[in-house]
Amino acid sequence: MKTPNIVFRVLLVCMSNICRSPTAAAVLKRLVESKRLGNKVEIDSAGTHAYHLGEGADPRTKQAAASRGYDLSRHRARKVVYQDLEDFDLILAMDKTNQDKLRRIASPEQQAKIKLFMDYSANFEDDEVPDPYYSLGHTFDLVLDMLEDGSQGVLMEIKKAVRGKQPQ
Repeated sequence: MKTPNIVFRVLLVCMSNICRSPTAAAVLKRLVESKRLGNKVEIDSAGTHAYHLGEGADPRTKQAAASRGYDLSRHRARKVVYQDLEDFDLILAMDKTNQDKLRRIASPEQQAKIKLFMDYSANFEDDEVPDPYYSLGHTFDLVLDMLEDGSQGVLMEIKKAVRGKQPQ
């Protein structure tokens, strides 16, 4: 359901919605709020699979996020639904596998809004945010570095979109 003041919606997507996408949402929300755009922009996250439906963020993800001041304690994993493809203006997949899965369920009109999160990165050449779930602890910090960097680029996209939708 669309909120009247919201003019732009961003959905962050990974596989299970317990590591990368909820962290990306927390990082991006903080940036958006710091620019006083929180009342105009909706940010959410979801997964392409329902492996952890209703569960909180992975404990290692929560710990890494908390070390940088991001609170994931209220997050609950959810799966992407078709309505998300309709409602969100920008859908950012953490990797090509999840982008492909989104593209398979999207209509031709929805294809252009599905992009890779790392397309917005300025300091990393990687196409994908690695999934830290099966890795050692240091990968969680690398993921945060990548998400903080890419979120700066996403914020620029959001600012352009919000400016374009302001009443004249």
